[in-house]
Amino acid sequence: MKKKMSKKAKVLIVILTVTVILGLGLVILRKALTKKSSLETTTYTVRSETYENVIEISGTVSAAQSQSLQALSSGTVVGVYVQQGDYVKKGDLLVQLDDTTQQYNLAQHDYNMATKKINGSAKEIELMETQRLALVQKINECKVTATFDGVIANLKVSVGDSLSAKDSIGTLVDVSYLTAEVEVTETDVAKLQEGLPVEFTFPAYDGIVNGYVVGWPAIGEVTSRGATVVKVKLRIDEYPDVILPNFSFSGEIKVSPDENYVLVERYAVAQDKDGAYVELARTGERIAVTVQNYDSTYVEILTGLSGGEVLKAQSEVRSSGMNRNNANRTSSGGNGARSSGNSQGGGAPSGGAGGPPGGF
Repeated sequence: MKKKMSKKAKVLIVILTVTVILGLGLVILRKALTKKSSLETTTYTVRSETYENVIEISGTVSAAQSQSLQALSSGTVVGVYVQQGDYVKKGDLLVQLDDTTQQYNLAQHDYNMATKKINGSAKEIELMETQRLALVQKINECKVTATFDGVIANLKVSVGDSLSAKDSIGTLVDVSYLTAEVEVTETDVAKLQEGLPVEFTFPAYDGIVNGYVVGWPAIGEVTSRGATVVKVKLRIDEYPDVILPNFSFSGEIKVSPDENYVLVERYAVAQDKDGAYVELARTGERIAVTVQNYDSTYVEILTGLSGGEVLKAQSEVRSSGMNRNNANRTSSGGNGARSSGNSQGGGAPSGGAGGPPGGF
């Protein structure tokens, strides 16, 4: 009876052992198939990133110089020698007021001074010469002249108009170049340098207008919002005719040249004896690449890819206590930017846990 029970036990043990082995084999096979399926269905898109180290600005442009055309004395307009849009030179006569009285006073004074030179004292003659300068100045105040080369931006006066002293009758501008003054926060001032390039965008113009930083004062200002800023002066030497003084703009001071990066998750890259390579998801074509570490999730592609390619996964994403997207992970391409400090631009791909494949 004991022998029969022993044989049954042996058979049972064999059956259980075979069952366990088969079960383990099925589990291992299932995991292997799942892993293979996961690798075959997981893809990664190569993304092109641009790092822009810039300071964002906005404001309005001004003419290089501006003169408010004003009458310096009261009188009636007897001559208008320019019109809006005319180009004038420094010293040109623009508007003439009636100076009959002033001319008479000067002529009378010259007659008296000539008489005084015959029998007057040297002191009297010296005094009359000083008086003559004042009378000449009165005549000059009846003239409105250009103080620099420029263009008549507007003019609102006609012959016969009666003007009072300090009445504004128009504007003369020098538009050989444009200027702007923008506020830069105190945290960005250390990045400034004279001559830094500036890119201007105007609502009135589709393209980019280029300028540069001229300078800034050695003292900051506190705005009504309580922010500390520095007023930075900018200049535009060449610009399209559609851009006029007082036009608004937005723009960027380019602190350093743009840097371009081609990035992909490191799980899309494998290595063999010939070096690193990737495989295109659609065709399976193998492409040799040169890579370097970027962060814990991404590598930078130095050669071999340009951005936008969809790649097969070459290894599994391994978690290390952090949540990760493990299935069908596809990174999107774009024109983002790595940003550091107060640099403007899109965000860089965020790092994550998980080790890289061997070799880099």
